[in-house]
Amino acid sequence: MSEGLSGFGKRGSLEPEDFYMSEEGFLVFTEKYHLKRGYCCKSGCKHCPYGYDKKTNTIK
Repeated sequence: MSEGLSGFGKRGSLEPEDFYMSEEGFLVFTEKYHLKRGYCCKSGCKHCPYGYDKKTNTIK
């Protein structure tokens, strides 16, 4: 699966530990990926290590 994602974005390739595929077929980024990226995108990601709350638009 990751072969097609090797050029994902402009920042380089994704490592196998950076994501997984959900049962619905969605790409889900892991906490490790978010930390490697280095900032919160404020999208309400499932594994956000920055504590972003989409409902209140705040980072805890």
